[in-house]
Amino acid sequence: MTYIDPAKAGWFKSSYSGGGGACVEVSTVHAESHGVVLVRDSKDPNGSYLTLPVAAWSAFAGAV
Repeated sequence: MTYIDPAKAGWFKSSYSGGGGACVEVSTVHAESHGVVLVRDSKDPNGSYLTLPVAAWSAFAGAV
């Protein structure tokens, strides 16, 4: 598995976020090169993050 530096991931929040602080941030920077999407809690940007296969993230995003 290749290490992905989260500081260089280019995180973003959905434009549908209400600004209430209960948001997730997503990085698709590595979607093409590594086939993964990174997901983290916006309240803890230096904390842990999930690494999901692109297909799993697409299925989740499509379902919500």
